[in-house]
Parts: sequence; C-alpha cells; structure tokens
Amino acid sequence: MEDTLDAATLQPGAPSRRVGPSRVVRLVILAHPDPDRVGATAPVAGRLELSRATPAFSDGQPLRDRFISRAPVVFEPAGALGLTLSAHDTRTAVAVDGGRVQGAITLSPERLDRGVVVELGPNVAVLLERSRLIPQPAVGATLLGVSAGLMGVRQAVGQVADLGVPVLIRGPSGAGKELVARALHAHSPRAAGPFAAVNMGAIAPNLAASELFGHARGAFSGAASARDGLFVEANGGTLFLDEIGECPPEVQAALLRTLETGEVRPVGGAPRRVDVRLVAATDADLEAAVADGRFKSPLLHRLAGFVVQVPPLDARRADVGLLAYHFAAQALAQVGRPDALRAEPPFLPAGVVAALARRSWPGNVRGLRNAIQQLVIEHRHAPQMVLVSDDVPAGETPAPAGEPAVGRVRYRKASDVTDAELVQALRDSGFALKAAAAALNISRTALYGLIDRSPTLRKASDLGEAELRRAFEASGGDLAQMAARLEVSPAGLKARLSALQIG
Repeated sequence: MEDTLDAATLQPGAPSRRVGPSRVVRLVILAHPDPDRVGATAPVAGRLELSRATPAFSDGQPLRDRFISRAPVVFEPAGALGLTLSAHDTRTAVAVDGGRVQGAITLSPERLDRGVVVELGPNVAVLLERSRLIPQPAVGATLLGVSAGLMGVRQAVGQVADLGVPVLIRGPSGAGKELVARALHAHSPRAAGPFAAVNMGAIAPNLAASELFGHARGAFSGAASARDGLFVEANGGTLFLDEIGECPPEVQAALLRTLETGEVRPVGGAPRRVDVRLVAATDADLEAAVADGRFKSPLLHRLAGFVVQVPPLDARRADVGLLAYHFAAQALAQVGRPDALRAEPPFLPAGVVAALARRSWPGNVRGLRNAIQQLVIEHRHAPQMVLVSDDVPAGETPAPAGEPAVGRVRYRKASDVTDAELVQALRDSGFALKAAAAALNISRTALYGLIDRSPTLRKASDLGEAELRRAFEASGGDLAQMAARLEVSPAGLKARLSALQIG
C-alpha cells in the first residue's frame, strides 16, 4: 500500500494532497472471545513481545486469552522496513496468513503494507499492518472501522458536513457510499430535516425528471394528479443521488439548473424554490463519461464541490473483524440467537474471521455482509460457524483472473446488440435492467436507448390504466410478477403504478 492520498479534493481531476502523518506498524484485533475488544489496536515500535499479558491494547487491556501462552511471540525489526516474527519460545499455536509457524518468519515491507493475518490459538486473530496513523475523528460513528482509509473518510465527513456545498462520493460498488451520505446528513445542521435517497440507475429515463422534480396534473399521459418530486420531499434536508453516472442527459441539464438557481421546475409546472443539500455518489469514471459526451462537464464540477473517496474493502483489512462481528450480530438477531457471539465456544471462531480477512473482496463491504449472512443461516442451529475451505462463500464473486477488482468497465458496443438478444436478456433477467445490462455487457444508459428504439418492447409509460389494473389483480400486486407478465422494467412499472395511484 502506497502513501494514501487525501480523502477529499476541491475539484474533480485536481491533484490530491498527500497526507502528512507517517506510517506505523500496529496490531489490530480481528477476533476475540469478547466481541467488544475487536478493533482495539497496539503499536509495534522496535521489539514487541505479544503474549497473554502484554502489551496493553488501545482499550487498556492485554489479550487475556487462556489459550495464549505467557511466553511471548516476539516481533523485531528486520532489514529495511521488514519485521521478523519469532514463535520459538511460545507454546501458543501461531499461524501467519493461514500457514502454521513454529520457528521464525520474516515479513517483507510489501506484506506488512497489505496486512498480515496472525492467528493466536483458537480464539484470537490479529492483523499486523503498516499504515498511516490518523486520529479517530469524532464524527461518522456509523462508519464502522479502524483502518486508515476509513479514518480518512470520517475525517473528510467532519471537514464538510456542516457546510452546504454539494458532495460527490466516489468509490467501488458495495464500499458503503450511502452510509457516508447518511453520515454527512447526520452531522450537518440539516440533521433534523429529511434524508431522501434514489438510485439513478433504477429510474427509467423518461420518468427521471418527474421523480426528481415532480409533475403537474395532466403534464403527461397518466399524470392524473400533481406530484412533488424528491427535491421537494428533501426540502430542508439532504437528497442523495446514487449512481449519478446513470443520470439521463436531459435530466443532467435540469439538475445543473437546480444547483445553480435553487429552483426546481416540475414537469408541466411552475418553478419552485427548494433548500436542499445535494450529495451524489458513483463508481463510474465520470471524467471518461465527460470525454465521451455522456456526462456534462459543468454538472460534474458543480456536484464535486467536495469529493470523498471511499476505499475498497481490500485496502481496509483492519476493518474486516469489526464488520464481520457487526453483520453476524445482525444476522443472529434475525434467526433468534442474539447472544451467540458471546457463547462458549465462540459462534464466530477466530479461524473463520482470519480466513475472511485474508480474502480479496471485489464486492467490498456488501459482499462481506452477504457472505456473513449466508454463513449464519447455514449454521443457525450449530454451536459454531465452519468454513470448509478458503473458497469464496456464497454472496461473493471473485474477480476474473488478471482483471482488477476496481477499474473502468470495457463495455460492448450497443450497436452490436440485436433486438432478439436484447429481448432475450430482458426476459432471462425478469426485466431487471441492471442484470440485463450486465448480461449484455453494456451500460444501463445504452440499454435504455436500445429499449427506446426496440420495435418489439414496450415501456411502462406506454401501458394503459385498464391493462395495469388487470395485471395488478392477476398477480396479487406482486411487482416482479407484473413486470415479467407485462415485459417492462420493475422500476418503471413501480413509477407508473404510483403515477396512476394503483395499489
């Protein structure tokens, strides 16, 4: 891991400032019989003896586990920035990155920069890492973690939360961008006001303007009554636009106008002033989209009044333990075992947490959450979780060989997609547009264009009220069944039903 760039820049494309704090080696508790101790840290400066009784971690206590010997595991500097771990004199069972160590092992600077998972007996796992030392900011308590990357995010939230400037949150899918948006709102003067959120990728282009800005009665076919848009719903608070890169071009112009004037213009209606703090998020390369003409450069600069970069989970290995226990506690409560994490033996063994920490997570925090939920359900009646191997569990997809987990997607040309392929992909996905776009390897914006030009497909906005009511009754109001029956997007169908006040 190289010196991390500052979490916030004033303009997109501007060079980020390198952060001043030097990098230190430290231990982070990943797993412990007392879940409250997970996330505690201890510095490794010079020679360090790690045992049941030493050193004291940041919570004021040593490890204090009966399966860890009083005879220590010893860490000593080795060469240029390396470290030697010696288990010669201890009776503690020690494993480093999954391999048993009985003598000594030298850890390279590169391994320390990535983070080394050390298991100490059956109950305790720690991460040995070299990272930036950032004081824990007092804001963003809902952002769980002790990694330098997460602390940088919390620091950025503290810098900008009390201001009214728009914020652009950038980072890979599943990294927790909406949680950052909610932290910005919670620590702002608008905290008592509404927080409204929408995924721009889930709104059909022809309905996006109405969703955001509202519409007047009779503004278009099916607009039986006037409707306030999300800007009005968020008045006095915060509006979060996720996947802003999927915003249709015609809506981008209206969004820019709203940012510049503080007014929204409902479809078919008169302008109306609003007081909204806008937070947007994306995992897309917006600069490339600007270069390709798919995203307006002035809008990008207006959205990026302040930029917060959320790092991938793979760069935040110190957070895996805290997150694993957090998600396990949630899942255990759902299956009626809220006290299982404090049971004897521990429901979440150190070996399982260590295995999770060793993995790469292309699905990031969302992938880890899904994997933990899967494991809890599979072991809901067992005393402990068990991993048969280090294979990626259900809910997490490994990155293809040779392909980076985060990067610009190389899409297929939309013009190469035949109408028959388009229709088949949509039918196979139950008309879920994100899944269909992925199956065709095209962007959702391109998919919308193909649907608009298709001689075969209808859009939700084309459906009459009588047909919709018949389909609603036939499916018992099940949106997925209706979408499959009518062969339209579930998101577009939901908006159409809302506009017609059906259901």
